[in-house]
Order: sequence, then C-alpha cells, then structure tokens
Amino acid sequence: MTSFLFYKKEMISLNTQSNKNAVVVYNFNISSDKVFEAWIDPDKVMKWMFPKGDIQRVEIDRSVGGSFSFVDLREGKEIDHRGEYLEIERPKRLVFTWGIPKETPDAARVNIDIVSIKAGCELTLTHELLPDWSDFAPQTEQAWRNMLEAMDKVLS
Repeated sequence: MTSFLFYKKEMISLNTQSNKNAVVVYNFNISSDKVFEAWIDPDKVMKWMFPKGDIQRVEIDRSVGGSFSFVDLREGKEIDHRGEYLEIERPKRLVFTWGIPKETPDAARVNIDIVSIKAGCELTLTHELLPDWSDFAPQTEQAWRNMLEAMDKVLS
C-alpha cells in the first residue's frame, strides 16, 4: 500500500500555549483505512459526529490547507465547528485545527494518530486545548470518546 504524506507549508494562528491536552486512546476492530476515511468522508461524518446533537451539515475539502465545517443544532442554535487540515498522512495521521469562529477567533489543534494492530487499529486523539479551556480536559475527552464510540458503531 502506498502512503501519501502532505503538510501545509504556511503558518496559521494556533494554540501554542496550551496548559493541558485532552487525550483519548480508542481501539477499533476494523482497519486503519476505514477509520481514517470516516474522518474525511462527509457521509460518514454525518453519521457519527456529535452523537448527542443534531448534525445539520457537513462540508469537507479533504486536502492539506482545505477546510471543514460541521454544523450541529443545540438548543435551537446552529453551532459551526470549523477547521483546516494541516497534515494528511493516509491512513496513519490527520492533523487539523478546531474552533467555533462565532465564539472565538482562536483555533485549537487536534492530532489523530492511527496505528494498525492485530485486531484492527488503535487511534490516539490529542486535542491541544486553548489555555482558557484547559480546565475542560475531562469533558473534552469524554466528548471525543462519545464520538469515537459512535464512529465505531457506524463502521462496525
């Protein structure tokens, strides 16, 4: 299998002063290719992202420098989660920014690392929290864990 590695060359404003990271490790009984694809395929993202919410729209430009928008409905308000892909190394690594521009111009960074194991793959998600959000690491980890469990159900 051929692996492609892409990196974004220009610098963007990211959180570099994070006090704490939210880290989740999750084992899937499916291939790393399928798990990786679930992150960048709009139809799949619609099925697992925000399992307790009401996802309205998913737009993805799956290239380095490309952006995404995941809009979910919460208490009657649309929340637009936006980001930009910084690294794409299929099927091992995906790095992107993550933010809600209506709430703050700052963007956090999320690293997805996927390693093939005997029974499938192990995914490690590291969300580099913005300093103002560092106290929310446990809630952030639980939210990502819920989404990964929903992804697992969709892919299994």
